[in-house]
Amino acid sequence: MTTSDAKRADTPAGAERHPEPPARTDGTAPVDAEAERARTDGTAPIDVEAAPAAAEPAAGGPGGGQTEDRWRDAVAQMEDRWRRAVAELDNTRKRFERQLTEQTRAERARTAAAFLPVLDNLDLALRHADADPTTIVAGVQAVRQQAADILVGLGYQQVDPVGQRFEPARHEAAGVVPAGVGVEPGTVVDVLRPGYVDATGALVRAAVVTVAQARPTADDQPADEGVQT
Repeated sequence: MTTSDAKRADTPAGAERHPEPPARTDGTAPVDAEAERARTDGTAPIDVEAAPAAAEPAAGGPGGGQTEDRWRDAVAQMEDRWRRAVAELDNTRKRFERQLTEQTRAERARTAAAFLPVLDNLDLALRHADADPTTIVAGVQAVRQQAADILVGLGYQQVDPVGQRFEPARHEAAGVVPAGVGVEPGTVVDVLRPGYVDATGALVRAAVVTVAQARPTADDQPADEGVQT
């Protein structure tokens, strides 16, 4: 009886029989079929407790030092970018302030240059103050029109609120007068000082006006308190 027959004879009748691992032809130890199959198809058991330790290098080891170096490099790059962004923002703010200052200066110079001819004409009129009064009046009217044209060129318009409803936000009431025939109470009847608006319609200066009010009626008159004797 061979060795195989002896093993089969020793196995209980109800026990599961597993095939013996085939012997290697080179004389080495036989191969465990179950372990070989688990190794080849990836079903070999894994020690989950030892896996993290194997995947994560120790902090003091070569892998841990490389990770710390990468983090330090990333932080240094972020800090450099942050400093560059702050410097660029500061340069933009300074550039905007310089541009705003230059625009303000240029606008003031343009306005002053536009009104210089008005000043020249007023000086000319004063030098001829002893001339014909009619000529003086005509000269002053011409200078006034010149100044009005300059304001129009700068984008400002004079408003005439006569006949409009009084608006406290755009008008200043200097007085009231009884409403005449066909005049609705609460409307502007006279302009004492004109108002001006810019090109967008925003108020530059409110007009000083006189406002119409309703005439008192007989019912509004105080009743007689009687005659004393």
